[in-house]
Amino acid sequence: MFTSRSIQSNLTLRDKIFSIDYILVFSILTLGIISMFAMYSTDGGSFAYHTKSHILRFFVFFSLFLLISFFPIKFWFQSSLAIYFIFFLLLLGVKYFGLTSSGSQRWINLYVINLQPSELMKIGLILFLAKYYHRIPVSDVNRFKFLFFPLICVSAPALLVMSQPDLGTAILIVAGGIIVAFLAGIKFKFFAYISIIFLALAPIAISFLKPYQKERILTFINPDRDPLGAGYQIIQSKIAIGSGGLFGKGFLNGSQSYLDFLPEKHTDFIFTLFSEEFGFFGSVFILLLYSLILSRIVKIGHQTRSNFGKLYCYGFAGAFFVYVVVNMGMVLGLLPIVGAPLPIMSYGGSSMLAIMLGLGIVMSCKIYKDTPVN
Repeated sequence: MFTSRSIQSNLTLRDKIFSIDYILVFSILTLGIISMFAMYSTDGGSFAYHTKSHILRFFVFFSLFLLISFFPIKFWFQSSLAIYFIFFLLLLGVKYFGLTSSGSQRWINLYVINLQPSELMKIGLILFLAKYYHRIPVSDVNRFKFLFFPLICVSAPALLVMSQPDLGTAILIVAGGIIVAFLAGIKFKFFAYISIIFLALAPIAISFLKPYQKERILTFINPDRDPLGAGYQIIQSKIAIGSGGLFGKGFLNGSQSYLDFLPEKHTDFIFTLFSEEFGFFGSVFILLLYSLILSRIVKIGHQTRSNFGKLYCYGFAGAFFVYVVVNMGMVLGLLPIVGAPLPIMSYGGSSMLAIMLGLGIVMSCKIYKDTPVN
């Protein structure tokens, strides 16, 4: 039987290169290139600030994705607790030293980048819980003493992010934690109990929401109640998507986008702009790309032998799926607007960094799929 050291030493650079999932790499690169053209369109067909910044960030973080893919899976296992606490400390730093923009305090100035630690916490929490449940037998995961600690580790960063305020990202952080806990074997009844408690406390929680958050909920229920105010974004988004038809209006020909009817088109509503220009079939192609990425992540989770690697890959795949569904559901009017970026497509350095970090760890699970973590 191989030891951890002997297995790792048998992996030459050639072995590692040939172990890369090139279908996943190609899918990410294709989606990134499409996002560059979409960003070029948001800048009115010119290489303006958002386009240049997005292209630079994609290639820098794509290179980072390839680099960290070669980090042994054992490194991620041993460092998961430290990574979680570093991200948590960054969240605390935002609370006391963060930058404020548009009424929210979500960023911390690291001089080379204005970092949004809440995006990184999405990955840090999944990584940490994968290690936590790796050590616990399935027969014990539902015991109270093993339920309390992860509950605190999920709640603490979520509450910090909610205080920024950023309810949407807090929900996505919690969603990632719930997915890993469910995959680890937590019984459904515990989630049912929490849901009942949440629903019972919902009226109280609503009283603590900011006015604009209450408006988003009311607008989701009835967008036409304030078509020139709170409902403007979602109404214009649905008009743009519908006007794209089957084949779209053509690259750089989206009227809703070019006439500035569509707000936040380079961030949360990038899918709307793409759908208007490339129509139903273009949108289906994007969905197929995301489906391909998800299928490769799940396949890597199936191939890796360690429980840690499986929990991380399946957990990240589930969270990635939620990120895509929430963004697309939001722009289609199926979900409230919560400010959730579309992975890789949307403009935003912190979101791009977090997704590439998450994908890099997935690739590490593929390259070192036969390597024990402890």
